[in-house]
Amino acid sequence: MQNFWAFLLGLIQGLTEFLPVSSSGHLVLAQRLIPGFEQPGVLFDVFLHLGTLFAVFVYFRQKLMHLDSKYLGLLLIGTLPAAFFGFLWKDQLEATFKIGGFILALQFFITSILCYFTDKLKGERKEISKLDAFIIGIGQSIAILPAISRSGITIFTGAKRGIEKFHAAEFSFILSIPAILGANLLEIFSYSHELNNLKAYYFVGFLAALLTGYFSIFWTIKLLKETKFKYFAVYTALIGIVALFV
Repeated sequence: MQNFWAFLLGLIQGLTEFLPVSSSGHLVLAQRLIPGFEQPGVLFDVFLHLGTLFAVFVYFRQKLMHLDSKYLGLLLIGTLPAAFFGFLWKDQLEATFKIGGFILALQFFITSILCYFTDKLKGERKEISKLDAFIIGIGQSIAILPAISRSGITIFTGAKRGIEKFHAAEFSFILSIPAILGANLLEIFSYSHELNNLKAYYFVGFLAALLTGYFSIFWTIKLLKETKFKYFAVYTALIGIVALFV
């Protein structure tokens, strides 16, 4: 794969990881359009996700440096559902990244509905309970499917539970750290024999995803506060229509 395509895929990953449009769904579509694209399993995708993971570390560095035991406990509770489903059905879930057509389109349409109703919710609580964390974690586990937006479903779930949207988004993004790190470490372990043959384009994609991911977090929070998630509802519905024919 050329560095150009790696940079483009990293750009797509970074821009769409935190905006409620599903980065994995976009990657699936983009990779299907790149002539001759192939990778060991989803190893290249792992590097892209690690790039956006580092973006979370950088953006929320102050918050992360002062996490207390209660918040860490909430993160653990929220991580358990995705860890459970990811461990039990790793091969089946990985196979979904190779599926296009109606199934992929349906997932985009679900993301569209979530974005539309997020704008209509008015959460006010700042405190997140253990039950909140677990239910948000269930939402995150559903987002293992490629075109279900992780940020879209977790922010919607948090706001539906009555949590103020900024705090729901903050928890969503920080909750992505153990989920992404755990899933990617599992993939890296599975394809450890390929790590000695990494090409430069892996690191080009990683860097592109990191830089654009940082700004994607900023814009997601800004648009959430301005109740403009409805625009993402329209966008993901249109992408869903495109997915029907790709």
